[in-house]
Amino acid sequence: MKKILIIVVSLILCTESVFSQNYYVYATAESEDEVALIKFDGKKAEAIHRIPVGVWPAEIEGPHGITVGPEGKFWYLSMAHGNPYGTLYKFSTETNKVVGQTTLGLFPATMQISKATGLLYCVNFNLHGDMVPSTVSVVDPETMTEIKQITTGAMPHGSRISPDGLKHYSVAMMSGELFEIDAISLQVSRVLNLDEAGESGKSEHAQMDHSKMDHDKKGHSQMDHSQMDHSKMNRQGNKMMDHKMHHSRIKPTWVIPHPDGKKVYVAGNGSDEILEVDLKKWMITHRFPGGKGPYNVEVTPDGNKMVVTYKSAASTGVWDLNTKKELAEIKNNRRISHGIAISPDSRYAFVSVEGVGGEPGSVDVIDLEALEIIDTTELGKQAGGIYFWKIEENN
Repeated sequence: MKKILIIVVSLILCTESVFSQNYYVYATAESEDEVALIKFDGKKAEAIHRIPVGVWPAEIEGPHGITVGPEGKFWYLSMAHGNPYGTLYKFSTETNKVVGQTTLGLFPATMQISKATGLLYCVNFNLHGDMVPSTVSVVDPETMTEIKQITTGAMPHGSRISPDGLKHYSVAMMSGELFEIDAISLQVSRVLNLDEAGESGKSEHAQMDHSKMDHDKKGHSQMDHSQMDHSKMNRQGNKMMDHKMHHSRIKPTWVIPHPDGKKVYVAGNGSDEILEVDLKKWMITHRFPGGKGPYNVEVTPDGNKMVVTYKSAASTGVWDLNTKKELAEIKNNRRISHGIAISPDSRYAFVSVEGVGGEPGSVDVIDLEALEIIDTTELGKQAGGIYFWKIEENN
């Protein structure tokens, strides 16, 4: 009997070994000018490579947004601080060396590549000067050429592509708007003013048909966009606007499409809630009252859970999207919770936490079934942008 038990235990251990997986994630350290490649084996997370980025040794250039191409061969990094414009860098995942770069707008931030067009879309957050509408840069990642800037709102931040790759969604924090861009025509197709729109219907602004307007040439000149003056030009000679800002109550900082392509979820950093927007109705259909200062939002690939970083509360919330109930609010191991990357198997959430002052940043690995932090690995200061790379079988 003992021999049989030993054989069974050995087979179980052997099976676990054969089928164990390694998860790989890239994360930025904005105040360190460094990107870390993190490996997680199901139990322990560690930064196996620390990659110095930037070209000015005496300056902090601010690696902010990061994404990995659909084929996993290259990763892309926005460096926010430039003279005056920021830069997009292309790195090889094989060598983690720079293989291309291009100049974008003011303070380029989050980005993603469309699997339908192959183009990269990056918002230009523009922290400098007046709160005027900024742009989304469209880049050919093959040649690393910026082919267009599309005017959107003031301080656009969260930026994600629809599952089919045909739409780009972004939110403008200061003007409180959700933008939909047609990834083929490269024009704004719809705008939803989140402060004015509600569950009962659309605002007058939200009902406007933007699909026939050339936003680069007209610069929203045909829209009553909070009584904007049309006087400024961007670096490509396209009209910009002086916002008479209404100081958005919601202050949206992130948007993520649901895997079914029917909804997007928006982080209301100023209103302490997550907004569910029905894409067919183009209206808010549900509000999730969350923790203090929701910042980033991700949905598990299976569509069942929503993960939210509560930046002001230094915690991460996990929601059941079927019941619309929060399953847990998990305290992060450092202060100022930031970004989220979720594994393709919907099992783990990797959460970057900035830290305060000279405190190191970190990445917490959360088990989305057990609803607890499994392990934490330290990064450089102000850990921010984070993106999942790959799962690799550990044989």
